[in-house]
Amino acid sequence: MILSLMGIFVVVAFLFLVTLISKSVYMIKQAEVMLIERLGKFDRIIGPGLHIVVPFVEQPRQTMWTFSKTEGHGKRYYAVVEILDRIDLRESMYDFPKQNVITKDNVTIEINAILYYQITDPKAAVYEVNDLPQAIEKYTQTRLRDIIGSMDLDETLVSRNTINARLTEILDEATDKWGVKVNRVELQEVNPPADIRVAMEKQMRAERERREMILHSEGKKQSAILEAEGVREAQILEADGQAQSRLKIADAESKTVEMLRVAAQGDPLPYLIAMQYIKALPEMVKGKDDKLVVIPYEASSMMGALSTIKTLFDKN
Repeated sequence: MILSLMGIFVVVAFLFLVTLISKSVYMIKQAEVMLIERLGKFDRIIGPGLHIVVPFVEQPRQTMWTFSKTEGHGKRYYAVVEILDRIDLRESMYDFPKQNVITKDNVTIEINAILYYQITDPKAAVYEVNDLPQAIEKYTQTRLRDIIGSMDLDETLVSRNTINARLTEILDEATDKWGVKVNRVELQEVNPPADIRVAMEKQMRAERERREMILHSEGKKQSAILEAEGVREAQILEADGQAQSRLKIADAESKTVEMLRVAAQGDPLPYLIAMQYIKALPEMVKGKDDKLVVIPYEASSMMGALSTIKTLFDKN
């Protein structure tokens, strides 16, 4: 009987010792802190390392914390609430579920966002607000509705960076009293209704076709301009060539006339006329049955020209 009582006492003492140690010794990891209360009142914050507290008199403050999780390929969101006695000081990500938001032009769109925040004051994060992640989520949803409600659909679709910046500024200012630093907010998806998406696709397709037609017309126009410029330049070059040729022929003829004038020691015109008559005679009498012989009217001039030619040959 005595041994049985001793055994029970040893077991009870061991359990009490284990409980005492578990209530008085805490191992805090890096980037974590624990809030210690003495008789229900905040006493101090303990950081990473091994710490001993007075059991039953001092105990860690426990707080409710909501985590957003997803499952499946459809990303079905669900909230998990846990009771924590440690506060994580690392940058945390909170993925918000999709929510319906109405734009300024009364179009309902689906938006989901990711928020990155970091706790800078653990005491304020625990004592100034209940369930910090849930409070940030609800406040973000409210501010997001206000911002999107002041913008048209087209403006919303092209202003993600603007919306992100405005949300970050608003949330950072509002959560400062909660001991939180909101680093950035990112909109993941902005989904208009199905009929709006179909209309936007048709509009985009029509715009692409219009641009294609404009580019095709511009190409034809440039081609016609280049072709016209090519023809004009070719005509200019041909005209320049003909002019140069005529100048050279005229210069050669001028030199010939000068040589004839010097050789004949007189007017070379009769010679030139006679040469033209001689060249033209075969054309005048050409034909099988043609019996007509044409004799120049100015025979005396022609004879004079022939005498001039004879004189030139005699001199040579």
